[in-house]
Amino acid sequence: MDATFRLWRSEPGGAGALTDYKTPVSEGMVVLDAVHRIQAEQAPDLAVRWNCKAGKCGSCSAEINGKPRLMCMTRLSTLDLNKPVIVEPMKTFPLIKDLVTDVSWNFSVKKTIQKFKPRQPDAPDGTWRMAQKDIDRVQEHRKCIECFLCQDVCHVLRDHGKHDEFIGPRFLLYAAQLEMNPLDTADRLHDLKDKHNIGYCNITKCCTAVCPEHIKITDNAIIPLKERVVDRFYDPVTRLLRMFK
Repeated sequence: MDATFRLWRSEPGGAGALTDYKTPVSEGMVVLDAVHRIQAEQAPDLAVRWNCKAGKCGSCSAEINGKPRLMCMTRLSTLDLNKPVIVEPMKTFPLIKDLVTDVSWNFSVKKTIQKFKPRQPDAPDGTWRMAQKDIDRVQEHRKCIECFLCQDVCHVLRDHGKHDEFIGPRFLLYAAQLEMNPLDTADRLHDLKDKHNIGYCNITKCCTAVCPEHIKITDNAIIPLKERVVDRFYDPVTRLLRMFK
């Protein structure tokens, strides 16, 4: 069976257009397989980023039929192959070439978040003690593969371009991972409120919807952080107690 793939191809000067390629497909193939076949047989200059082909490195992020997804985890059997399969680069980040975007902004953002600062050890042997429920809670946050699909779909970044003001759901998740660790003593709430502008997020859950690791980014990271910011800076009882202290 042949299927048509409509891929974004760059042109000199920053312009580009969708180009159709027809290629044979078979049972079990994913979108990345088809893109590789097109690259091997029809478009050797096609730029595409990938690495593990197992949904764990986050490299092959793209927009497939308008939805941010991993190419290696999108099976052709889940798509309507009677229509062209449209594959485009992520729109939130600058385009490098074809399906490859420059995601380096994310790594710069990560450096602005206060690092893990552990409390003093609990035991004479220099080790710490943690309840299993605390370990389980932060373990979900650590599943992130940094595919940046949540960043791509976030309307604050995608539609409004607030890259200089908002860190996005991936790094709100990272901040939650640190803030909810009972061993950590750093205070990131001022930064979350004033520097990282957590208030920009209106919890639409679009980031949760595209996460390939099925992390509940909104419910288990962003909302708890928002609650902490509200308790610290906006709750009248807390503010009154702080004045007396």
